[in-house]
Amino acid sequence: MDGNGRWGTKRGLPRSHGHNKGVIVLKNIIKLAKKLGIKVLTVYAFSTENWSRPVEEVNFLLTLFDKVLQKEIAEINKESIRLKFIGDLSPFPENLKQLICESEEMTINNKELTLNVCMNYGGRQELVKAAKELSKKSLTGEITPEDIDEKLFEAELYTKEFSDPELLIRTSGEKRISNFLLWQLAYSEIYITEVLWPEFNETEFIKAIIDYQSRNRRFGGIESISKESLNSSLYH
Repeated sequence: MDGNGRWGTKRGLPRSHGHNKGVIVLKNIIKLAKKLGIKVLTVYAFSTENWSRPVEEVNFLLTLFDKVLQKEIAEINKESIRLKFIGDLSPFPENLKQLICESEEMTINNKELTLNVCMNYGGRQELVKAAKELSKKSLTGEITPEDIDEKLFEAELYTKEFSDPELLIRTSGEKRISNFLLWQLAYSEIYITEVLWPEFNETEFIKAIIDYQSRNRRFGGIESISKESLNSSLYH
């Protein structure tokens, strides 16, 4: 969800105004995703690199996460949306970690849409974590090095219960993956728009999906894979 701070700065406003506007946009996109029948939506809310931002902005973001969760969790649950948080949550304040845990427990049986929220997440860190877990299992004799394949490796990822993303949307014109779902994005389609996240409305979301639907997805082969054979997950 790139461009929140830049959106505020361009208007002579504090970067925090952009983050607040970004929350409103996210709510609208979640509603539309559910209406369209999308089953999995993943948003990059706070990366491992975001800790390097000014302390005031980091503290504002952590407070914003807390306020939004408290305000929206009842409605999210009512809409049968499941919340799942992906990443290393250990550095966060205890009250935020408790709220995250309660939100996941409250919505665990919801079926309409799963909203994955990446918090203190980094793709490289996720891969290192998976490698460490497999090393431990090898040392204890639970597995042998020869047992390790893609399936075993994927079982150690945060996204182990989900299929790989079909579409990655990059707002604000960024043309890099930025340490996001490095393993999972191997065959994902990428859609890049110059639109900053606070201006990314329902029309822009539909444009991204229509563009995706026009793609010829061959997965390294010659024949394209029919849309019917693909699952309906969509990552953002």
